[in-house]
Amino acid sequence: MSAQSEPALLLSEEEEALRAAVRDLLTDHCDPAGVLTRSESADPHDVPLWKSLAHAMGLAGLLIPEALGGQGATHREAAVVLEELGRAVAPVPYLTSAVVATEALLACGAEDLLAELAAATTVAVLAVGLHVAPGGAVPGVRRENGALHGELTGVADATVADVLLVPADDGGLYAVRAADATVTRQTSLDLTRPVARVSLDGAPGRRLGDTEPAVRRALRAGAGLLASEQLGLADWLLTETVRYLAERKQFNRPVGGFQALKHRLARLWLEVAGLRAAARNAADALATGADTDVAVAVAQAHAARVAVHAAEEALQLHGGIGMTWEHPVHLYLKRAKADSIAYGTAGAHREALAELVDLRAP
Repeated sequence: MSAQSEPALLLSEEEEALRAAVRDLLTDHCDPAGVLTRSESADPHDVPLWKSLAHAMGLAGLLIPEALGGQGATHREAAVVLEELGRAVAPVPYLTSAVVATEALLACGAEDLLAELAAATTVAVLAVGLHVAPGGAVPGVRRENGALHGELTGVADATVADVLLVPADDGGLYAVRAADATVTRQTSLDLTRPVARVSLDGAPGRRLGDTEPAVRRALRAGAGLLASEQLGLADWLLTETVRYLAERKQFNRPVGGFQALKHRLARLWLEVAGLRAAARNAADALATGADTDVAVAVAQAHAARVAVHAAEEALQLHGGIGMTWEHPVHLYLKRAKADSIAYGTAGAHREALAELVDLRAP
């Protein structure tokens, strides 16, 4: 591989500026106590925060062309945003609307809906279960007499959507206004990204395009950029654990000074550094189109284990306070656990990777 074609894993000045702006906003408007309080309410989504991100900062349209009112940016910038949202475990529909649904609409050429998303007047959600991998089977509803009938489950952020992108049994992807569907919240481990059941009983829908290419593109981008969210989770957990152990004292010395804990933190730091490389490589591959399937599979084969391990270490090393409901570490553990099966499990991505590089199991 030539030097010119190597992925750029370091952030540019513009990307660093975007990171700083998003982090400042989240520091002011998405503190852990506020997220915890909202997660216990009937509506865990932070609508004011979403409006600030989507409208005031224009982040809902990052991947949408400028001609349609978007920013015309790349997946690298979206990855920067998701890394910061992961650090704050922010309860906003950025991944589901600004990435996954946007990618499906781009594949279909649905310019009117893309313009609505770019203007932050509409939240769109792909009505596919959060667990479905990029190459997995996609359940669809029944289309009969021009209307849609059926039920889809495990759809993330459907409760806050204005438009649902619904796969049907005729191979088409249909835009359905949420008001024409029944959306029922389901029990979810992750309190900050609720899932729901979508029921359609004769709902009208506008055909946007073919399901297979649109959904495959959308889920691939979702899986690839989910790794950046998982990186943000792991990085926050490592940073907070190091900070806590430097302050907490036993035997009149900081707990972080004990060699056994230093070794655990050092191993975790190495894991997070590896995840950073894999996540940024996936974002760069999505932006450039170079070895995208391989980069996404590598990132997701690695990301879940690191994020969950970081959360488990943080929970244990915080001691008794980490076990309390008031401490936010449980929110990160639940998000990490839910992310570990989102857009395909690590095992599914390893199997996909084996096929891609022709190393199938005997």
